[in-house]
Amino acid sequence: MARLTTDILQRTKAYAAGIIRLYAQLPSGRGEVTVLGKQMLRSGTSVAAQVRESNRARSVAEFVAKLGGAIQEADETMLWLELLSEECGIGDALANELRQESSELIAILTSMIIRSRKHEKTRK
Repeated sequence: MARLTTDILQRTKAYAAGIIRLYAQLPSGRGEVTVLGKQMLRSGTSVAAQVRESNRARSVAEFVAKLGGAIQEADETMLWLELLSEECGIGDALANELRQESSELIAILTSMIIRSRKHEKTRK
């Protein structure tokens, strides 16, 4: 059964920490920013949780499913970041870094899923 490297676990935890920092910086007086910020906080921190959970998977199918969930959460987080930037004017360096990191994490996790599926097929 595949296990994740410390690098990806630390990277997704750092991503979640960045999401928390950005959320804490959001202006509190705007309702739409509050709603989008809470959505971003939930999905962004869920990426790290799902990746961590995948490391305890009992099968390749469960591992792939957890990583797939992390990809969905990262993509959702990217949407909230885009909306905060484009519709609410929240566009600082941290938000831009997190948008880029969302994209990179999606690519990395997708690659991990593809490799896991290929490895599983060759074992059968």
